Amino acid sequence: MRARLNRVPALLYDLAAIALSWPLAYALRYNFAIPDSEHKAIVAVVVGATPVYVVLFSAFGLYSAMWRYASLHDLRRIVLAVLAGGAAIPALFALLRVGAHVPRSVLVLQPLLLVFLVGGSRVALRAWREGNVSLLASPSSVPILVLGAGDAAAALIRELSRQAAWRVAGLLDDDPRKQGRDLLGHRIFGPISEVARVAEQLGVRQAVIAMPGATHRDRLRAVDLCKAADLEVRTVPSYSDLVGGQVHVSQLREVELDDLLGRDPVQLDSAGLENLIAGKTVLVTGAGGSIGAELCRQIASFAPARLVLFELSEFALYTIEQEFRDRHPATAIAAVVGDVKHGPRVAQIIRRYRPDLVFHAAAYKHVPLMEENNSFEAVRNNVLGTYTVAREAQNAGVGRFVLVSTDKAVNPTNVMGASKRLAELLCQALAGRSATQFIVVRFGNVLGSNGSVIPRFRDQILRGGPVTVTHPEMQRYFMSIPEAAQLVLQAALMGHDGEIFVLDMGDPVRIVDLARQLIRLSGLSEGDIKIVFTGLRPGEKLYEELLADAERTVPTRHPKLRIAVSGAPAGEDIVEQVTAWLEESARADDEVRAQLVKWVPEYRPSKLRDA
Repeated sequence: MRARLNRVPALLYDLAAIALSWPLAYALRYNFAIPDSEHKAIVAVVVGATPVYVVLFSAFGLYSAMWRYASLHDLRRIVLAVLAGGAAIPALFALLRVGAHVPRSVLVLQPLLLVFLVGGSRVALRAWREGNVSLLASPSSVPILVLGAGDAAAALIRELSRQAAWRVAGLLDDDPRKQGRDLLGHRIFGPISEVARVAEQLGVRQAVIAMPGATHRDRLRAVDLCKAADLEVRTVPSYSDLVGGQVHVSQLREVELDDLLGRDPVQLDSAGLENLIAGKTVLVTGAGGSIGAELCRQIASFAPARLVLFELSEFALYTIEQEFRDRHPATAIAAVVGDVKHGPRVAQIIRRYRPDLVFHAAAYKHVPLMEENNSFEAVRNNVLGTYTVAREAQNAGVGRFVLVSTDKAVNPTNVMGASKRLAELLCQALAGRSATQFIVVRFGNVLGSNGSVIPRFRDQILRGGPVTVTHPEMQRYFMSIPEAAQLVLQAALMGHDGEIFVLDMGDPVRIVDLARQLIRLSGLSEGDIKIVFTGLRPGEKLYEELLADAERTVPTRHPKLRIAVSGAPAGEDIVEQVTAWLEESARADDEVRAQLVKWVPEYRPSKLRDA
């Protein structure tokens, strides 16, 4: 009923437009001096033509569309309806013997005028609602310079035109074919290298990088040029977020390290992953952690039948559960509290939900914290926890078990890395014993993950510094959380029993360079925030490695994934030895390190090495 009432104003307006179009056409025909003899004819044609147009407008769906969202599709329907009327009405007049009173020029002019009156009104209403009819910008709007003049910039201009907060003053683009031209009425002034000159010319203090598909080097260059020009820099959301429909291009945000240190987008075998996940039950351990939570988000996009969120931390589990309730209501989830080391609880959950795939992301990963006083707990959690989940998955006939590992498992010098390498060895030892396929995926540090250096640097900058870096030559491999999760999924699809996948981590990044980038992105300089070097902490090394000395890799069909070829586990009974040792009472740190050396030959603990 309400929808019908909403059509009444449109119908009344169209009736008035139809009635007005005929005298206007006559006025144009007679140079605005309509003879008195034509007045009766005008009334006759208005009365005769109006019902025809109303029927045709209804038939072409003009009253099912919303004026406020009028589009080219709606305009096309108006033109077709008017053309149909323009053809039908002369035939009707001839049939009724009215045609002699209607000049041919009027029959041509009237449809053109009617299209203008009916279509123009709808376009004008949409323009008014979107704020596009104002000749003057809002005095409170902030002028911005847009870097990039592609599809993202065009979408940004359209969306910002509906808002009063921002006003596009101009654009810059490195494509010579675009320079000097206009994009939706806004001038493209030149290449991005001229940002300082153009910003001063236009009186702009804000810049927006609208290049979501650009390489991180291009984004870094754009940010550096803006910072050198003393401009505040924002960016449109990432390409993956825009394509996924999670955000709009006008949701501007601060530039993050992911934008500058990220890599090219991951190419996923979407069809293969959909076949692997769609309609299946998937269990993720450590579902409340950085990697676990992102894995859950990525998995949800492939429509699993159920997603089981297994997490020890009540708060972390609550957080990810609420996120799924709000953002992924169509995904069936089961939020489960449990300890991966507790066999009966793990067995209960796996028997109840019967997962087809298990992603084991639960782990202790903080190197210095696990090195002193907590080494036995680190090994129990990372090794016994892995074995417990793997054993129960094997007992239940789970199709694939994927262990999320780390580059710190390569030639480890710390307990955390050695524990993850030992977990890898146990998975390899279990391979081939059942229908369950065990796959291991190694990658390096993840930008912004819980416990990583980035959140700590941000906190130190907010407190006014100093930013503490252990060593000026400390280097690490970095990738974004979404990229890491996507590659874990791709490896799960491609992997075979017992394989260890190594991710292409790109080039290593110096930690001190990260600190400097964050300081600069915060709008400060090293004169404002000092960088202090504190020395290496227990278990740390300057450089991370992706392969052990005795390992080599073979390529896969995916450019960012390789398979590590490593030696077999030390002894067929390693599983029994390790689990029996871990089931005993707590061990001293030195005893833990000594035992790890026996099982992980490449482990070179710094404590024993320095002794």
